[in-house]
Amino acid sequence: MHPLYKAADRVSREVIGAAIEVHRHKGPGLIESIYERCLLRELELRCIPAVTQKVVRIEYKGFTFDEPLRFDLLVDGSLLVELKAVEAVHPFSKAQLFSYMKLLDIPIGLLMNFHEPVLKNGISRLILPGAGSPEGNSDDEVSF
Repeated sequence: MHPLYKAADRVSREVIGAAIEVHRHKGPGLIESIYERCLLRELELRCIPAVTQKVVRIEYKGFTFDEPLRFDLLVDGSLLVELKAVEAVHPFSKAQLFSYMKLLDIPIGLLMNFHEPVLKNGISRLILPGAGSPEGNSDDEVSF
C-alpha cells in the first residue's frame, strides 16, 4: 500500500465536505479561481493544510532539473485536487491530474467540477495504480 494512501483517503472525505460547503454558499456559474480561493479558505478554517504550487525535481535520461509545478491544491501533502468550472469535463483534465499524481507520487486525486448544480455529481476520484492494494500491485488499473 502507498505510504500516503490512508491519509489521502481520510482527507479526501474532509475536502469533499469543504467543497460542498463552498458550493452551497457560492453555487455554480463562477470562475474556477473563485472556487479555488474559497476552498483554500474553507480548508484553512478546518485546519487542513493545502498549497497551490510546489517545486518538483524532474529526471529525464540522466538530465535532472527543478520545475515549479502549478496545480490547484495539494492537501495535507497526500491528496491532489483539480478544480474545474466547466459545462463538461474534458478527458484531458483527468489525464493531467493523473500525470501530476504520478510526478508527485500522490496516491489519490479528486477532480471537482463546480459547474454542476449538485457538486457530488461533478466529483471524480482517481487512484494511482497499486496505491490502495496491500501489496502495492502496480498492475492495478487507474480508477477514472
